[in-house]
Amino acid sequence: MSSIPYPLDKIRAIAFDVDGVLSPSTIPMSATGQPLRMVNIKDGYALQLAVKCGLQLAIITGGTCEANEVRYSSLGVQSIFQGVAKKLPVLQLWMESMGLKAEEVAYVGDDIPDYEAMQAVGLSVAPADSAPEIKEIAVYISPVAGGYGVARDLLEQVLKAQGHWMTHAKAFGW
Repeated sequence: MSSIPYPLDKIRAIAFDVDGVLSPSTIPMSATGQPLRMVNIKDGYALQLAVKCGLQLAIITGGTCEANEVRYSSLGVQSIFQGVAKKLPVLQLWMESMGLKAEEVAYVGDDIPDYEAMQAVGLSVAPADSAPEIKEIAVYISPVAGGYGVARDLLEQVLKAQGHWMTHAKAFGW
């Protein structure tokens, strides 16, 4: 049984922010000032399985990092938008290009730049350590902090609701 108060069988697509969602809010910096991101392996497993099960996934982030492109494309994510100052227009164009209705889309964000995008979808999700304004509008607040399994939490519940968790032919491999 899902802890998310939304009909998860409707979800066809999910967009994720990176910093504070797929990576922790605190990021180490390289000697040249380049932010370094950590990733969660269980998030990675769930992301690649979701792609194999037919969910459309997108990364929409304000940051720009070659590692993001490498990491998420290697998991099968085809829609990766970096350096995005205003996320709502990018989200809307992506949804339109995929033929998606708002009620078929989830967006996972943690801070003010995600606010408008979260209001434009059916299922808005926030990590446990999100900004108060984001928690206020989220349909679901994950019990885990950003970077520590938020994608796994959401995707596992969606895939279970859709009958794909541990039943899909490709569930037991990468």
